[in-house]
Amino acid sequence: MKYLISLIFIATMVSFTSCKGKEKSNKKNTLKITENWQSLFNGKDLNDWVVKIKGHPAGDNFNNTFVVENGIMKVDYEKYKDTFNNTFGHIYYKKPFSNYKFRMDYRFTGNQLADGATWANKNSGVMIHCEDPMKIGLNQNFPVSIEVQLLGGNGTDERTTANLCTPGTNVEIDNKLITEHCISSTSKTYHGEDWVHLEIEVRNDSIIKHFINGEEVMRYYKPQFGGGNISYNLDYWKSKSGQPLKSGYISLQSESHPVEFKNIEILEL
Repeated sequence: MKYLISLIFIATMVSFTSCKGKEKSNKKNTLKITENWQSLFNGKDLNDWVVKIKGHPAGDNFNNTFVVENGIMKVDYEKYKDTFNNTFGHIYYKKPFSNYKFRMDYRFTGNQLADGATWANKNSGVMIHCEDPMKIGLNQNFPVSIEVQLLGGNGTDERTTANLCTPGTNVEIDNKLITEHCISSTSKTYHGEDWVHLEIEVRNDSIIKHFINGEEVMRYYKPQFGGGNISYNLDYWKSKSGQPLKSGYISLQSESHPVEFKNIEILEL
């Protein structure tokens, strides 16, 4: 009898220990992996960024187009006297990336400059896989890149954001080469001046995804050189047509409508 009681006690203890071990193991498995996001913008100045505005050399922040106020990077046209004159601009982070997640918040504010193009109203973008800002032509409109186009609504009509545009590039969707310059996403329209959260996932030259407020709205594959909408160094870019686009700089646009950016971060993969 004593022997039987001892066996029952041992079996109970083994079972209890096993359950505790499984509980600890399950807790371990459910722990979230901490992601090491890095801030690209310090909220104080434009250190680590390079401005390039059409008609002006790289590094010349013409008319203080890009300014920092209260932790926000702004495209500001106060000194333009309401005349844009096609001075398209971009501000580039100082080094290129290949595999990463990028995220930030953006919003459009105020009014477009009087002579800005109709299509540029509430229009900006994040250019990824960009060419080197130090090698861009003095009068070049846009870098060869993949553009995550950002659009704001006009208060009435539907207008998606986080679209795809392709200056000097092409991509594949559903195993087909896409040569159209811009493709609309499936996002909602965002009117007014509320902040919108953007995230982009970039996997080298394999797949790129766009997310708005946590929802995937665009996906495409095999970014590559090719296509039109370029105005500089044409022979060079033509010679690269069809070659995979694996990495590049990240830039933010100024296209004649005031826009603000904050919480600019990257997670290298």
